[in-house]
Amino acid sequence: MGKESIKLIANNKKARHDYFIEDTYEAGIALAGTEVKSLRMGKCSLKESFIKENKGELFIYGMHISPYEKGNIFNKDPLRVRKLLLHRYEIHKLMGKVSAKGYTIVPLQVYFKGSLVKVQIGLARGKKLYDKRETMAKNDLRRETEREFKVKNL
Repeated sequence: MGKESIKLIANNKKARHDYFIEDTYEAGIALAGTEVKSLRMGKCSLKESFIKENKGELFIYGMHISPYEKGNIFNKDPLRVRKLLLHRYEIHKLMGKVSAKGYTIVPLQVYFKGSLVKVQIGLARGKKLYDKRETMAKNDLRRETEREFKVKNL
């Protein structure tokens, strides 16, 4: 099997800021034709999206896919609930951790893998305010040292 190209469509930076990502999974997503065409043009936002379980299936809420310009009557609601496609055992594993240990499932990024649209979802644990401050301080320190290193090597 050849290497499949991965083309990033949308990234959820807020998720990595607000949560500790423990584990990641790749899920397919059930879409309409005009939604795929809109995604090919990069019109997608994960800003306020979240994932919930309903009757043994996972659904993504609040994922905004802009309507396709040439789609007219075939366009779907941009914020409609979309089904995630995962193996049954993966869903059970995720739901077991969510119910027992206070984890949550967040979408991290949407991308094309070959011709298929995939969503990377993460099993996440919420950060407290002091955790966020600590992460920001680490990032600032890392950035500062990289800057100094760059200046010394010029």
